[in-house]
Amino acid sequence: MPLTDEQLQEIEAQRAVAQPTRRAVSPALEEMLYTALPVLDHGFVRVIDYMGDDAAVVQAARVSYGRGTRKVSQDAGLINYLMRHRHSTPFEMCEIKYHIKLPIFVARQWIRHRTANVNEYSARYSILDNEFYIPAPEQLSAQSSNNRQGRGDVLQGEEAARVMQLLREDSERAYDHYAEMLNEDEKGEPLDPERSGLARELARMNLSLNFYTQWYWKTDLHNLMHFLSLRADPHAQYEIRVYADEMIRTMRAWVPLCAAAFEDYRMGGVSLSAKAVATVRRMLGGEAVTQADSGLTAREWRELMAVLDR
Repeated sequence: MPLTDEQLQEIEAQRAVAQPTRRAVSPALEEMLYTALPVLDHGFVRVIDYMGDDAAVVQAARVSYGRGTRKVSQDAGLINYLMRHRHSTPFEMCEIKYHIKLPIFVARQWIRHRTANVNEYSARYSILDNEFYIPAPEQLSAQSSNNRQGRGDVLQGEEAARVMQLLREDSERAYDHYAEMLNEDEKGEPLDPERSGLARELARMNLSLNFYTQWYWKTDLHNLMHFLSLRADPHAQYEIRVYADEMIRTMRAWVPLCAAAFEDYRMGGVSLSAKAVATVRRMLGGEAVTQADSGLTAREWRELMAVLDR
């Protein structure tokens, strides 16, 4: 667990306090509240707070005065309908707030999703920890030959060992120089009273993108699902996908009916173009359709064949 004893004690102190409430609560998520779920080598995901549950989505869709007396199966049916037909507003009635520790290069990808409230740890005011991400050997891959955003074969032998050495040495050297320029210890006391040290906002410049940052990230359920549909996808970069996987775990605990519908219709479903639908209809009619006479590009054809497992 990439947390200090002091941090663990702080989390346990938070978890030890329970408050009576009339608010809707999700018992399974209450059990996970504040707990740090480890990700990568030093990262984590923590749920800090949330608002609403499955019933809140149903209530908003029906615009009812109370939480209702319908059966769970009826609520599930309505949620499935909303998900299937992309009626997003009821899902926006639920919100969740995370505390996330992640490498800076992952954060730069993540921040592209501009539908959340974010407050990041500031290296202008505080000193960053000496923690940086080093990939596991099985994640140390070469550049893909046919995908500019993807990975190819895993590096092996001396080449892999050399890359690991460079990553570690460069990171350690960068932090040593960062600390030297700061001339401060963790408490802000000067290491060498004879010199001033560089301002924190400037000293941080030489740190590489694999150093860890932290932020609070708050979003509504609709936008959370949009984020997860992209970042939990098998084509997403591994280092952000593992965060999305843990967040899906928290979503299952928080809103199990919504999570099931999301995984069925969004994560497990597909969207077909008009030409692809026409092609499938021709195939179902017994016609031998080829890519050349389908009206689809070669890439569209490959994707459709993959969906159809043909």
